[in-house]
Amino acid sequence: IRTQMLAKLTGIEDRVWIRIVGFNRVFAIADEDMERARADKTSAVHFLRFELSPNMVAALKNGADVAMGVDHPEYQAAVESIDSASRQALTADLD
Repeated sequence: IRTQMLAKLTGIEDRVWIRIVGFNRVFAIADEDMERARADKTSAVHFLRFELSPNMVAALKNGADVAMGVDHPEYQAAVESIDSASRQALTADLD
């Protein structure tokens, strides 16, 4: 089942997003230091980062809500407002 799912989820690493309320979605940049996916399957583990504009960072530091999700043909999920502890942890990573 694992191998079949990894094949179905090819490209999922490029479909993970974050949205600071008031701004557009920002899609993840995945695995910059190494190639983890192939044309026929994705990796089970990815390292993701998001390039946020200075205005997005300022909004986040001022308490803006954060939505996150995945928009892939084989898997869709979204959280419209992450919990406070997660938002605070993300904000701390920006310093």
